[in-house]
Amino acid sequence: MVFSRDIGIDLGTASILVYVKGKGIVLREPSVVAVDKATDKVLKVGIEAQKMLGRTPGNIIAIRPLRGGVISDYEMTEHMIKNFIRRAMGGFSLIKPRVVICVPSGITEVEERAVIDAGRQAGARSVFLIEEPIAAAIGAGIKIEEPDGNMIIDIGGGTTDVAVISLSNIVESSSIKMAGDDFDEYIIKYIRRKHNVLIGERTAEDLKINIGCVFPRPEEISMEIKGRCLMTGLPRIFTVTSSEMYEALEEPATRIVEAIHSVLERTPPELVGDISTNGIVLTGGGSLVWGFAELIQSKTGIDTRVADEAVSCVVYGTGKTLDELGNMTDGTLNLSRRKQMLS
Repeated sequence: MVFSRDIGIDLGTASILVYVKGKGIVLREPSVVAVDKATDKVLKVGIEAQKMLGRTPGNIIAIRPLRGGVISDYEMTEHMIKNFIRRAMGGFSLIKPRVVICVPSGITEVEERAVIDAGRQAGARSVFLIEEPIAAAIGAGIKIEEPDGNMIIDIGGGTTDVAVISLSNIVESSSIKMAGDDFDEYIIKYIRRKHNVLIGERTAEDLKINIGCVFPRPEEISMEIKGRCLMTGLPRIFTVTSSEMYEALEEPATRIVEAIHSVLERTPPELVGDISTNGIVLTGGGSLVWGFAELIQSKTGIDTRVADEAVSCVVYGTGKTLDELGNMTDGTLNLSRRKQMLS
């Protein structure tokens, strides 16, 4: 007999991580679905679908059903969640799982309902929501239940969440649609403008990961890439430097720093004092772009560090909340608790 296990899902714009209680992280897949346009049939989900991005024949489209941290294609998101839940459970289960799903702190009630409905339609017995900054802070090892101010910055694929947390709740926060996917777009636009060459998303991501930086590197590094020359239409191989990447990423990095300043300005002075002592913690894949901690520290004067296993902090935090599901109300998790406090 196969019994159900509780599941935590980091429903990210770029990737989805699935945590199963008692097992840990069991899936780490891109948030991509490949669909046959003629029949509307889902062909591939995750890594297999990602391989089709930009390389599909006319009748097949590879899409990202999540944009800016929220659902942009409800039906495809439902297919994707259903696929990942089934794989996480290892096949058929007699009892449907309870599922905790992470959402951005700036989510609207309509977007919140869409996530809950998608989870239930995908086969969850109950769906709970947790805001990404709370999950990230738990996953990073911050003791959020203390009457102490901590600032967490989660730079994901679609959104950057900046939050000040005290007594297990968000005191001040900002969620902006400027994150890892936008970095790729800025790199593509920069290469087009500077070199008159068109590159794809995967090449832009390779540049971001390997030589990208938001703070000047002590030593210049470079990378050779391939693209299509816009003048001739022919393939072209050329070299890009890290100083060019710094220039390309300056605007999105500045937007994130401005969001941090805005949150600090609205935070009570006592908590700002705590943050000055405790420092700022960065999580999410976007925080791994070289120099983010150095940039934020130079602009705020507050010690800043990137959390261990920054990419997995949100899903680890989600996994830790699975032990508390018996005390939670179906439909929401810390969101409902905060709303009750404010009402």
